[in-house]
Amino acid sequence: MKPAEFTYHRPKTVTDALGLLATLGDDVKLLAGGQSLGPMMNLRVARPSHVIDINDLSDLESVNVNGDRIEIGSLVRHHRLATDPQIAAACPILSAAASSIGHYAIRQRGTIGGSLAHADPAAQLPLIAVLLDAGIRVGSQHGSRTVDAQCFFVSSLVTELAEDELITAIEFPVFPSRSGWGIEIFAQRQGDFAIVSVAATVELSAAGVVKSLRLALGGTGVVPIRLPDAELAAVGRVPDHALSEEISRFAAAAVTADDDARIPVAYRRELAATLTERALTMAAQRAEGVSER
Repeated sequence: MKPAEFTYHRPKTVTDALGLLATLGDDVKLLAGGQSLGPMMNLRVARPSHVIDINDLSDLESVNVNGDRIEIGSLVRHHRLATDPQIAAACPILSAAASSIGHYAIRQRGTIGGSLAHADPAAQLPLIAVLLDAGIRVGSQHGSRTVDAQCFFVSSLVTELAEDELITAIEFPVFPSRSGWGIEIFAQRQGDFAIVSVAATVELSAAGVVKSLRLALGGTGVVPIRLPDAELAAVGRVPDHALSEEISRFAAAAVTADDDARIPVAYRRELAATLTERALTMAAQRAEGVSER
């Protein structure tokens, strides 16, 4: 099928794009990479009257490290997330997550802002944004605001974005020393959205015990989630197999996806536990310098 009729707009500046969003109302879609919007329009699941192509907004393509934060423009493509040395050095789990998205052609076009705005609960970048407490900066004609990732995702394909707002940048923390990361994704085929995904970061103290743990699950509910109880339980502990097993039980219990004939909830819980153990083990090894960061 082909899309329903629509009016195409291609603004040259962020100001112009925000002006269009303010005047066109709610019957409008933003086009960045188009990897989600294109198929939805072809199938007529989405039938906007106006499409605003933001690919000329070069101000949204920057990557900047400022102290302990890295700011990434919303139009940065998945391929750049996966291959940019500056991103890999500052936030390696973000690079790893981006490299696992879809296939090469998808990574060439898809954007970080588009992935976050689409808000698929099984997608990699919303998972990493929640894991790292990313700050999602959005703008409108009324000014800008920053929304914490855990508040930004409301439900499956639903976000805190207002009708007249555009994601402009995302801030992630720079990884501290003696920290490591792990990400595990289980899908039926390579490039598919995950049935369950787990991401973790571990920071160790000078004594070799857990100083902080971040743990997040994707594909297990309507939004990616953090596991604060599990994170607290790990602090001050030796990052060994016993701890990984204990934390994996928190992960299994956190699965809230509905039961269905294709993927029973019991299966998701087993996956969550297994993938959590693997992610924690790899994160601890990287923090200890056993594996490459």
